[in-house]
Amino acid sequence: MTKLHQEDVRRKIQTSQLINVLQGHAFGEIEELSASRLKAIEILLRKSVPDVSAIELTGMGGGPIQVAAVEWTVKG
Repeated sequence: MTKLHQEDVRRKIQTSQLINVLQGHAFGEIEELSASRLKAIEILLRKSVPDVSAIELTGMGGGPIQVAAVEWTVKG
């Protein structure tokens, strides 16, 4: 295992732990979190998880994406 891979794994585990704390709080499994702890978690998650609200999908030429449903049937 390379050092770069180890650092990536460690970062993912730490991010997972932060998310677990927030989920535990949201589901009532963990009591109140201080404002400073919540802010610290927010800052760390912003650095490690992309904000999906900032992602924009566009089609060819910058227009909207067209989605079509495809139904597969297997004969046999």
